[in-house]
Amino acid sequence: MELQHLTEIERAAAHGRGELLRLGTAFLFLVGVMVHAVVHGGDGNVILVIGAMLAAYLAMNIGANDVANNVGPAVGARAISLVGALSIAAVFEAAGALIAGGAVVDTVRGSILNRSLLPDDQTIVWIMLSALLASALWLNLANVLGAPVSTTHSIIGAVLGAGIAASGMRIVNWDTVGAITTSWVISPLLGAGFAAAFLYIIKRIITYQVDMAGAARRMVPYIMAVVSWIFCAFLLLKGLNRLVSIRLVEAALYGLPLAGLVFLWTRSTLRRKGGLIANTKDSVNRLFNLPLVLAAALLSFAHGSNDVANAIGPLAAIVDAMGGVSWTSTVVGPPTWVMVIGAFGISVGLALFGPRVIRTIGSEITELDQMRAFSIAMSATVTVIVASELGLPVSSTHTVVGGVFGVGFLREFLKSHYERTVAEIKAHHPAGEQQQIDDFLARFERASIAQKDVLLKDLKARSKRSEDPANFSKAERKHLKRVYKQELVKRSQLVRIVTAWIITVPASAGMAAGLYHLIGSTLRQG
Repeated sequence: MELQHLTEIERAAAHGRGELLRLGTAFLFLVGVMVHAVVHGGDGNVILVIGAMLAAYLAMNIGANDVANNVGPAVGARAISLVGALSIAAVFEAAGALIAGGAVVDTVRGSILNRSLLPDDQTIVWIMLSALLASALWLNLANVLGAPVSTTHSIIGAVLGAGIAASGMRIVNWDTVGAITTSWVISPLLGAGFAAAFLYIIKRIITYQVDMAGAARRMVPYIMAVVSWIFCAFLLLKGLNRLVSIRLVEAALYGLPLAGLVFLWTRSTLRRKGGLIANTKDSVNRLFNLPLVLAAALLSFAHGSNDVANAIGPLAAIVDAMGGVSWTSTVVGPPTWVMVIGAFGISVGLALFGPRVIRTIGSEITELDQMRAFSIAMSATVTVIVASELGLPVSSTHTVVGGVFGVGFLREFLKSHYERTVAEIKAHHPAGEQQQIDDFLARFERASIAQKDVLLKDLKARSKRSEDPANFSKAERKHLKRVYKQELVKRSQLVRIVTAWIITVPASAGMAAGLYHLIGSTLRQG
């Protein structure tokens, strides 16, 4: 056997050992959850233990899929290593779930179904068991394929399908379902729009300037102040909303002192660096490393506090039903032992299986650098705040992926037509004018936005006086205001991700309906 073949076999075996290690660790975690549920769940009820293990399985898949929303752009921009990103996400996801995730998301627990039409507590248990397993299986498949899908839509679709299987179409609150369907469009569009806007603003005030380093020293303190202000409001509204009740205006006012301090500190730091900031895009990009890391931590905390309910919401409903708590009673937070399962399940899942989806968002849709990743993080933050105030249901996954596509398509737009325009200009001019054309285009390419405008106005004036040696026509001067188009966004990824989004709710609903009948018939026979 050749040495090359031995090397290939060793690589395959090493990959297989890694997969077995991850699967073994996940299995041990589920065994630990089983023991945890037996000890804390009361009398070791078998159904309750099964529900706890299914909730843990779902939490792991939520962590594996949704971690990319928070750290994928930062990893893709190489602002932080994959190991560092996973470590930050694991700690802050668990902290968010345990500190601020005490209440159950009402949509998961009750709003999607008309609870008064459910015949008894046993039916509730069967619905939630089916929903947990169906949602977890669907997310598991998405994780294997590396497709970022909405974990919220997955569990809602599963509850919907199991509920219809139990009591028919009449049990569904169609207003809630309509709002969820609307969010399929709202989330990615808002994310794409905000991300493109943030990136374009940064380009205009920094990277399109001739002195990028000087522009960065002037403008980055203002950018960081705005960022800290928005992040503070985001943390109060979405991260700590389980602990404190606060309105948007109040959150904005609380963020102003922090924004002022960050502005002063950033400006002082950049002044001390002075000439250490080179006049290159890479040097300016590195100024966004720290904000990206902080954004990843903040978004992970907020995600843990909100989306942990997707895993423990159905389990909490099972605990309520088996404990005799009325569904019409005031919605309260689940027991601590239930919260622990969700918090650690998300962290274990993202640590073991998160890299697949991180690669999709971070590098397989479009190329990201620090400024682009920063724009995506800001987009996710602002979109969630705005949507929450407007009462619009948005998906964090859809928002972030929409932001990635928004950044990619903006890059295409800003680069559209320039190369083609140059080729057309040269094709319509005699050989004797090519040197003058090349000289002008070289100066045009190096110029800032303001300088480009001056060059074009001067070119127009000289053309009127017949003093333009390159003899640019009016149409050619207009084309120079545009940029050339390249395919900077992978269309195959766009099709694959959108397809996964569209089928998430019906797929998880269909699986849950089938599992409801299977589980119900099995338990009745038992």
